[in-house]
Amino acid sequence: MALKYDPINPKFPHMIHGGDYNPDQWQSYPEVLQEDIRLMKLAGINAPSVAIFSWMALEPHEGEYHWDWLDSTMDRLAKNGMYAVLATPSGAKPVWMADKYPEICRVRQDGQREPQRGRHNHCPTSPVYRSKCVEMNTHLAERYKDHPALLVWHVSNEYNGGPCHCELCLSAFRQWLKARYGTIENLNDCWWSRFWSHTFTDWEQINPVDESIHGMMLDWRRFRNEQMLDFYLTESAPLRKITPNVPITTNMMPYFDGLDYAAWAPHLDVLSLDVYPLWHNPAGNANIGASVAFQYDRFRAMKNGKPWMLMESAPSVTNWTPVAKHKRPGMHMLASMQAIAHGSDTVQYFQWRAGRGGSEKFHSAVVNHDGTEHTRIFRGVAEVGEVLKRMDGIVGTSVEPQVAVMFDVDNRWALEAAQGPRREHKDYEETALAHYRPFWDMGVPIDVIAHDHDLSQYKLLIAPMLYMVRQETADRIADFVRQGGTLVLTYWSGIVDEYDRCYMAFRPGPLADVVDIRDEDTDALYEGETNTMNLVDDDGLGLAENYTCSLYCDIIHTDDARVLGTYASDFYADTPALTVHKYGQGRAYYVAARFGADFHTDFARGLCQKLGIKPVLSAALPEGVTAQLRTDGETDYVFLGNYGDCPQEITLDGHYVDLVSDSSVTDTIHLSPYGAAVLVRTAKL
Repeated sequence: MALKYDPINPKFPHMIHGGDYNPDQWQSYPEVLQEDIRLMKLAGINAPSVAIFSWMALEPHEGEYHWDWLDSTMDRLAKNGMYAVLATPSGAKPVWMADKYPEICRVRQDGQREPQRGRHNHCPTSPVYRSKCVEMNTHLAERYKDHPALLVWHVSNEYNGGPCHCELCLSAFRQWLKARYGTIENLNDCWWSRFWSHTFTDWEQINPVDESIHGMMLDWRRFRNEQMLDFYLTESAPLRKITPNVPITTNMMPYFDGLDYAAWAPHLDVLSLDVYPLWHNPAGNANIGASVAFQYDRFRAMKNGKPWMLMESAPSVTNWTPVAKHKRPGMHMLASMQAIAHGSDTVQYFQWRAGRGGSEKFHSAVVNHDGTEHTRIFRGVAEVGEVLKRMDGIVGTSVEPQVAVMFDVDNRWALEAAQGPRREHKDYEETALAHYRPFWDMGVPIDVIAHDHDLSQYKLLIAPMLYMVRQETADRIADFVRQGGTLVLTYWSGIVDEYDRCYMAFRPGPLADVVDIRDEDTDALYEGETNTMNLVDDDGLGLAENYTCSLYCDIIHTDDARVLGTYASDFYADTPALTVHKYGQGRAYYVAARFGADFHTDFARGLCQKLGIKPVLSAALPEGVTAQLRTDGETDYVFLGNYGDCPQEITLDGHYVDLVSDSSVTDTIHLSPYGAAVLVRTAKL
């Protein structure tokens, strides 16, 4: 991977500051449109996102196009030295189209076609809707291909994989299955459809509504992901052809598991995210911050370290949450700097100006209904805009983590469908986050990767709850360890193959030789039940004498692996709970039970010391403070964030310039509650 990438669009080598801008909704308010430009300049906005959900304004009747409002918007932005992230409107189809072409509306599982309502409700297979999108996007690309304001194409908005059960989709699914399995006999074997006499004798019998056939429902999710990706590729094709030098993106939702975004990443020039953390809720801001950072590091890794775009964030409240709590003073700057710390080259918002009606009229905006700059929210956005102007050197920079946590959506789909050992609350994402969190706390750069990610750059790979293991994934992990890497594998791993069929072997299946354990069973504990691991061998990790474990306890045996800890009680007392095995030039740890944060913290710290993995700052960080790094290989940018509600002092290891306060800092820096700093070594300026 590289440490320095080109700007998102080389004609604008600066941090992008923008937000969803809907001039189509304000055409009868010309004074508002004029005022928007003045306010954008005050806020430091340089590239608003334009024309999202504007199909009706662009084509109010079939074949009748109205371009004047968009022409004037683009011209006005260019005249004032600003750019546009120009959207295509397919995220919300117009009423006239749904009325004339009902096939474009999705069909529910019960066979009922959905009425026109909401958004993101189109059938991704419909030839009519695909044709209409290509037609619209061709017009957009031809009209604005040479416009000086055009900076980035934003295709549609928040694609979702909600199922459509129309005959077009079902037919496409069956064709997809034929290509994947070849014969109906092979499909039946891979799906193990003999169970409950579900054997299919004809492709037309397949209808993905029976959740007892795990292989079928897993393939249905895979198909929906590929079908929606194909829809994106179809509607973006005219943009790619007509404007080959304009980067293309579409905004993704990090906590949405309906699509496997890792499969999309190669097809986008830059990834963009919509992120709405629920700051100041009882979980605590440090926990929220770690969860957000986990997703940021996941999407950065999808493009091998290439910077991404924070396409949507809330200037303050979100209207769709149970409690719309305002960001406290300082939090907007901290949240914006956190995104940049983990790889974003933009700070963008939903929304620029609050609408007068509709379901999002109370979602926070840079400009509220009063229409002025005289609000705390506006001032906070303007402060971020000023800081971004000092960050040209950060644009395109990246980081090379030596640690990775494997978090795979395909594995998640299969794991969540499994009816055991805990039917509900398997907590796959929470478990991956528990392994990620200590590195974030220590300020150690870390990637969050999918199953097919290149492993060559890492010293340490953590693969929690790797329930589904493809043989090729197992081979790559084994090769990683054989060549000197360190692996951490956990309970409930190596259970099924890519078809969700159980391996006919001791767990962890194709990885058993790497960790040298035989997992004969998993004991699931009730909420509140615990066991204890007693330390047998420290392995130089600095571990404590014992740790509490809960929820999952693998009952394992080993031949040559070294036992580091054993269970203290129950019928499997004195059997291994933590092991390590030398495999080739590397080592593989097996964590047989779910431990708490104290174990993860000690284990991660010990592994970093053992493997020579260093944090961003040499001094220990106060609780609630994290340090992240971006670098071009010559200049380091250290991002500090205080997620606590008390001031903190951080010891530094040299002389820095803080881009947030625009001042020099030596030896120590003081951060207020929710304070942020972006430090540049003065020796490298």
